[in-house]
Amino acid sequence: MTVNTATIGYPRIGRNREWKKVIEAYWKQETTEAELHNQLHELYVNQLRIQKDKGIDFVSVGDFSYYDHMLDTAVMFNIIPARFKKQNLSALDTYYAMARGNKEAEACEMTKWFNTNYHYIVPEFTDVTPALNENRPLAYWQKAKDELALNGKPLLIGPATFILLGKGFKQEEVSSLFAQLTPLYIQVIKELHEAGAEWIQIDEPIFVTNKAEGYWKDVEAFYQRISEEVPGANLIIQTYFEALDNYQSVVNLPVNAFGLDFVHDERKNSEAIKAHGFPKGKKLFAGVIDGRNVWKSNLIEKAALVSELQKLVGEEEVIVQPSSTLLHVPVTVETEQELPADIRAGLSFAEEKLTELELLKDLLKGDSEAVKAHQQEIEAFSKVANRVHTKTRAELEQIDDQALSRASVAERQRLQKEKFDLPLLPTTTIGSLPQTAEVRSKRLKWKQGQLTNEQYEAFIKEETKRWIEVQEEIGIDVLVHGEFERTDMVEFFGERLGGMLTTKNGWVQSYGSRCVRPPVVYGDVYLVEPMTVKEIVYAQSLTEKVVKGMLTGPITILNWSFPRTDISKYESMNQIALAIRKEVKALEEAGVHMIQVDEPALREGLPIRAEKQAAYLNATVEAFRLATTGVEDTTQIHTHMCYSKFDDMIDTISALDADVISIEASRSHGNIISSFEQYSYDKEIGLGIYDIHSPRIPSFEEMTNNLDRALRVLNPAQFWVNPDCGLKTRNEKQVIDALTQMVNVTKKYREKLAAVAQ
Repeated sequence: MTVNTATIGYPRIGRNREWKKVIEAYWKQETTEAELHNQLHELYVNQLRIQKDKGIDFVSVGDFSYYDHMLDTAVMFNIIPARFKKQNLSALDTYYAMARGNKEAEACEMTKWFNTNYHYIVPEFTDVTPALNENRPLAYWQKAKDELALNGKPLLIGPATFILLGKGFKQEEVSSLFAQLTPLYIQVIKELHEAGAEWIQIDEPIFVTNKAEGYWKDVEAFYQRISEEVPGANLIIQTYFEALDNYQSVVNLPVNAFGLDFVHDERKNSEAIKAHGFPKGKKLFAGVIDGRNVWKSNLIEKAALVSELQKLVGEEEVIVQPSSTLLHVPVTVETEQELPADIRAGLSFAEEKLTELELLKDLLKGDSEAVKAHQQEIEAFSKVANRVHTKTRAELEQIDDQALSRASVAERQRLQKEKFDLPLLPTTTIGSLPQTAEVRSKRLKWKQGQLTNEQYEAFIKEETKRWIEVQEEIGIDVLVHGEFERTDMVEFFGERLGGMLTTKNGWVQSYGSRCVRPPVVYGDVYLVEPMTVKEIVYAQSLTEKVVKGMLTGPITILNWSFPRTDISKYESMNQIALAIRKEVKALEEAGVHMIQVDEPALREGLPIRAEKQAAYLNATVEAFRLATTGVEDTTQIHTHMCYSKFDDMIDTISALDADVISIEASRSHGNIISSFEQYSYDKEIGLGIYDIHSPRIPSFEEMTNNLDRALRVLNPAQFWVNPDCGLKTRNEKQVIDALTQMVNVTKKYREKLAAVAQ
């Protein structure tokens, strides 16, 4: 029997985040453009070599990027906003200006890629003329051919996904965009085919949603044109993250193969094949190894699934692969020697998943000995992980509706206004302050034993004190302690909560060069001891102003971690919520009465399928209220959300019952503001008036315009002024200059409101 394997994509960052370091060095002008190209070329070739050496038969090429694959597609097809074109920058600097902004122009919007923690740059189709600037997939395919004699599987983002995840067009303009892009795609595919590419992967994850439903004639017309213009090209329509929304329509498209997710589809893809059949003579690229989680696959079960698919589709027509690109998992478990051996035995990162594909191939060929050790490791892990914490489960059973409610919003606002006595349009930040090279160096030395606990704690106190003074000097109304003791807003809690662990090198790309190390949930989660009280209480002792307690909420902790799979995500979410509830109460008992419980990942966990969304949103409301309602009515609960569209979930945001919510608004150019024209929101709110993900400092006029736009529909009495997100990724000068600008804008606006009132 012939069994082939494939990959959809691979982590860009390298084992030691070499990718991040090279790119950031270029941004800092510490390396030349030529050096950047050379070093990234080496990384790209190395990631292909790893896949080739692991015996993968169909290796995707061109999934590599200098920042983001959607941005790559936009630049390739000349979807470059006029504000960048008129600057006459080099091609590379235009590319990075679109991603990060510069002094002359705001960055393009950035948002989450489906329901993952990866962020993509949103294509802007306003006033652009599509054209082919470069056949980027061909260049990457040729590199693989020249360097490794590898006839890889070049990857393109499909037109439906590219257009429908973009912005700046009206519904009736979609057909025109398809028409403009079709000849460009034809040229790219034709050149690939003529160069010798045997298979070409076209990613259309939009097909697992209903977003393409109203434009299916355009989709059909596009793929029909491709089949007519390049009849010999072998095309794969690749989907992932869910079951196909319209199976029959998709598999009737005139291409040669279809890639389907058989991990996150809840068997719906399998059921569709059983019910409707699969096109004869076409290949099925079956995603059976989980591309988004870190647990080893039970290969006996996977082999049974593949065998079932082979019977339905044809033994020679099924190629096994991960369920999605491996971009969403760390590079290798080999660098995690410090983890407990029993838990490490159950983990599988990108390199290990390649090994799993080869073991699965052996098993399907009848070699059961090859997987014996793998299965034994899974069994050993299951005996020691997934531990039950009896106390947590008992406490959760005792939670009732009364424990999840507080006094009315109006009553809480009255009490909190008396308690805090803040000015109109109070200013604050989201939480984190710059993680400078010195902060990171001290933390590393402490972890390596070069600094004692006392020395490290003294440094953290010194840095906290310095930034309390900086915030007071700038004139911020509600201060933060800066989170200098925290590497990451989720990792910090993953290190301290029972039932969770963190890795040493388990980095995953989040956006651009920003990488995170998602914790691993391996058992019931519980609070071991207070996690944040000492640092917050110390910061509050330094000032007469209010210092917010800063926590990450249960939804975000779970969504930005690798969850266990033996219980439901909602059960794990409530376990984390109970732990955070105890931490909130510990802060309150220590005298902290303004507490922010951040939920930036609430929207990103929203299921792709509409029929699953209500259950998820109800569960998030329950978890957040479980975490935050165990306090006095005078204690003000804040939360923060970002990177998302919220106009269709204002009801959920209100139901969280946070006293104050801050939401990203500047990079999406305030689109959420229109939601409040239709919805009467009765709580306090801050819409970020400048984008922290860009190094540029917005002008006084820009910030004023953003503030003015919000206050056209929101009552100044309920409005807070803040940046879009935390400030850890910016340098000190950028933070001080931007916050000073923000405070000056607010003071001027207060004067304007006071004059109007008179």
